[in-house]
Amino acid sequence: MKQVTAKIIRNEPVLKELARRHARSISGSWLIWLRCPEIAREVRPGQFVMVRCGEKLTLPRPFSVHRVKENRVALFFTVWADGQGTHWLSRRKAGDSLELFGPLGNGYDIYRASKNLLLVGGGMGVAPLYFLGEQARDQGYALTLLLGAQTASQLYPEKLLPSGIDLVTATDDGTAGKKGSVSALLPDYTSRADQIFACGPRAMYRAMSPMPALKDKPVQVSLEARMGCGLGICYGCTVRINNGLRQVCQDGPVFNLNDLPAEELNPI
Repeated sequence: MKQVTAKIIRNEPVLKELARRHARSISGSWLIWLRCPEIAREVRPGQFVMVRCGEKLTLPRPFSVHRVKENRVALFFTVWADGQGTHWLSRRKAGDSLELFGPLGNGYDIYRASKNLLLVGGGMGVAPLYFLGEQARDQGYALTLLLGAQTASQLYPEKLLPSGIDLVTATDDGTAGKKGSVSALLPDYTSRADQIFACGPRAMYRAMSPMPALKDKPVQVSLEARMGCGLGICYGCTVRINNGLRQVCQDGPVFNLNDLPAEELNPI
């Protein structure tokens, strides 16, 4: 784990704002590139960094590592309409500095015998899956990415995704891809998959957990949790798995889906 001051290379919006009646509204989603070789050398897909978002003394925020290229790291993040930290981060300019530390947590684990990988991203779930997919593609794995969002304007742009990955999309309102949730696509794509890797809201995992198509498949999911420190000190991100208590920041954020009891898949 490294504590570094990273220079911002660029910071730009990727997705548009979205007003939501029964959930937090979104002011947009941004992609920020940082020059931080210390983290770029060590990070693995699925791990995250803690970023201090603001000049005042505030708790750092966790962000999945989205991409790594040479000595640069990219973070993909949502700017919430009521989120002071993410608003502050979206306003940083090239040449500004960010304080962060990482890499933290345990990432995704590709088994040596696997050949065909299925990636499932719901909403902002593409954040760690991009890094996983790009690295797995370069290592010769065959990849399919199922990507879902509420509406077409919230789908990660296909032109920004890595080449060589089969993309299938779904939107809740049917404005792009198949109408419905991304989890509803799974029964049609699991048979060829040796492993499944997912990132999305807990409601998506709750839908996936009882699926017969996933019963005999190894499924790894990245679990979101509120974090105070990222270091296992505050115990604020403690979750219950089938054989005891674990901390998302230290033991996760990636867990096996079948290790998570139903009560841990309720929204936080």
